[in-house]
Amino acid sequence: MEQLTEGRLNKYLEVTAKALDKAKINKDGQIKSWEAVAGDFFDMAQRYYNDALYFKKEGRDIDAFAAVNYAHGWLDAGARIGLFDVDGDNNLFTVD
Repeated sequence: MEQLTEGRLNKYLEVTAKALDKAKINKDGQIKSWEAVAGDFFDMAQRYYNDALYFKKEGRDIDAFAAVNYAHGWLDAGARIGLFDVDGDNNLFTVD
């Protein structure tokens, strides 16, 4: 089984820190189709989940863990902004 090294953890932290620094609120953005955006969010979640299953099968547990967290992040973000109806489930999603 893989070990989580400090270097590996730092890599994931650095990538997210750079993304947080780069991301800015898009004041000019307009969502033309909520359904299309919801579909995109769901597709990304499914792809990352499938990647997690693949990584687990290959014995790459750290990568599987990272991918499954990305998958859930897409679902959680979609639920949070109202793209998905999750029936108020605040155990699986941060919707309250």
